[in-house]
Amino acid sequence: MAVETGSQPPPTETTDKGPATSRALTSGAWTLVKRFLTLREGSVIVITVLTILYFSITLEQFATSANFKTLLPYFAPVAILAAGEVFLMINGEIDLSIGAVYLFAPFIFYEFNNGGVPLIASLILAILACMVIGLVNGLFTAVVGINSFITTLGMLFTVSGFTLIISHAQPVDTPGTDVAQVTTFARIFGAGTYSELIWALGIIIVLQILLTMTRWGLYTVAVGGNRLGAAEAGVKVRLVIIRNFILCSTCAALVGVLEAVRTSSVQPDPSGANEVLFDGISAAVIGGTLLAGGSGTVVGALIGALFLGTLRDGLIIKGVNADYLSFYLGLAIIIAMAANTYVGRVRRGSGVG
Repeated sequence: MAVETGSQPPPTETTDKGPATSRALTSGAWTLVKRFLTLREGSVIVITVLTILYFSITLEQFATSANFKTLLPYFAPVAILAAGEVFLMINGEIDLSIGAVYLFAPFIFYEFNNGGVPLIASLILAILACMVIGLVNGLFTAVVGINSFITTLGMLFTVSGFTLIISHAQPVDTPGTDVAQVTTFARIFGAGTYSELIWALGIIIVLQILLTMTRWGLYTVAVGGNRLGAAEAGVKVRLVIIRNFILCSTCAALVGVLEAVRTSSVQPDPSGANEVLFDGISAAVIGGTLLAGGSGTVVGALIGALFLGTLRDGLIIKGVNADYLSFYLGLAIIIAMAANTYVGRVRRGSGVG
């Protein structure tokens, strides 16, 4: 008996596109997550967000506008210091004298103004004096050949001692500030509620553009990655290092003046200045800048400073004993750096960045 195959309807191909589409979307989302996490700033952004969420959930006083204003002095000045330090760390150098420059700037500002120099001119001269310190650091490191750790460590003690000498170890009132009312100069240079934040964001934007879109930044990365190769390619290696030392000292001087204006007086306290120094270096490293040189990010320095400021502020609100504060801060820095190191290895293994 013959079977009429022609009368049978053609088989229809039934494919379930739902699960395949879902798998594709999941795979695409996971790829985006991995790309984000392998950014230099990716891990510290995640850690910072988690820290903010933790304190916001556990502390009613944390996620408030009043506390945000309190948080600003914790991270905005550190972000500026870290941004300048990033350029030197990319070169494979470090500047330990920024704490001393931070302390020296407001005192020399006071001395100029007290000697009859107008306010703005005194500020400019103070910053120029601090730039000279950076120049000396750069000359001893790049030309004489002394290790930058030794050079800037010596400069740290020298400038701190000189500050104590000129101040007679006595506090002074910051020029341009008035206890009765906030002057226009003070509002611009630190005493305004958000002035330090505006300065920090402006400097971060300018320096990030400088690092990623100009020859200055290109040469900085080239010198840090391969100093000999950069020299053979025509890059003036010594000049690059010297000007990055000057940039670092300039940032430290500006922060010193901003903080002195904010508080309307300044104490000749080298220990406090050294704490600021370590915060600046920590923020740069946590933000993804390699101590070995060749890689770094200014935006990461800002996020690193925000992480440190958030952590310190949250622990203080929680009422953590001062004896334990440094202990917890140290542990958090180690954990953040471990995450950065792991992400860096993943990035190098995957060929990203």
